Amino acid sequence: MTERIPLFPLGTVLYPGLVLPLHIFEERYRALVRDLVEQPDAQGPRFFGVVAIRIGREVGADVFTSDFGPTSDSTGESRGDGASALHEIGCAAELRGVEAYEDGRFDLVATGTRRFRLLELDTSLPYLQAEVEWLDEVPGEAADVLAVSVLRHFRLYRDALLATQGLIGASDSLPEEPEALSYLVAATMILDLGDHQSLLAAPDTSTRLLLELGLLRRESTLLRVLPSLPGVDYARQPASPN
Repeated sequence: MTERIPLFPLGTVLYPGLVLPLHIFEERYRALVRDLVEQPDAQGPRFFGVVAIRIGREVGADVFTSDFGPTSDSTGESRGDGASALHEIGCAAELRGVEAYEDGRFDLVATGTRRFRLLELDTSLPYLQAEVEWLDEVPGEAADVLAVSVLRHFRLYRDALLATQGLIGASDSLPEEPEALSYLVAATMILDLGDHQSLLAAPDTSTRLLLELGLLRRESTLLRVLPSLPGVDYARQPASPN
C-alpha cells in the first residue's frame, strides 16, 4: 500500500516510538504545520514523514525534480543527483502537540510511528511531499534470544558512558519486548548518521538487534580505550520508548 505524505528532511534519524521535538521557523515548514493543523479530524491522525539527509544539513523542495526516483543500497540509502540525495527509509511522525507563536513560528512535538520507503517525490508545494510504501515490522528469527543479549550489553554500555563522568548507572527500566528494545537502543546509542540509518533500515527486528550487538561491543571497546567521548550527557537521560 502506498500513500502521499508531507516530508520533512532532517539531519537526524527518527525511530518508531521515539519523541521528536521541533522548532519550526522556515516558511515552507510553517506551511506544512499549518496544513496539518487545518486538516479535518475526520481524516485521522496528523502526521508527516521524517527522512534523513545523506549529505548536508537541510534541503527544500527547490533542489528536487519531480522525476526523482530513489535507488537503494544495502543501508537503505537513496542516491539522487547532487543535493537531492536522501536516505530511502524514513519514519512517519504523528503530531502530538503544537504551540503557535505570534510571528508564525511553531514548537511541536511528534512521535515516530511507522517506517516507510520513499518511492517518488512531489515538489508541487513549498514543502516536499512523497509517495511512500509502508514497511511491515517483522520479528525475524530468534528475536527474543537476541533481545536478552542486547539488553545486557546495552546496560553495560550505558553504565560505561555514565562512568566517564563519575556517575552511577541509571536505575530506570528498559523494555524487554524485542521490537521496542531495538528502537530504543538504536535511538540512544551515540553513533554517526550512517549507523543510525542502517538500524532504521534493518529488514526485521532480529537483524536490527544483531547489528546493535556488534555496535555495542565496538562502542564499549572504544569507551575502554578512549573514555572521553563527546555527547555522553545523553546517557544521563532516563530511557523511554514513548
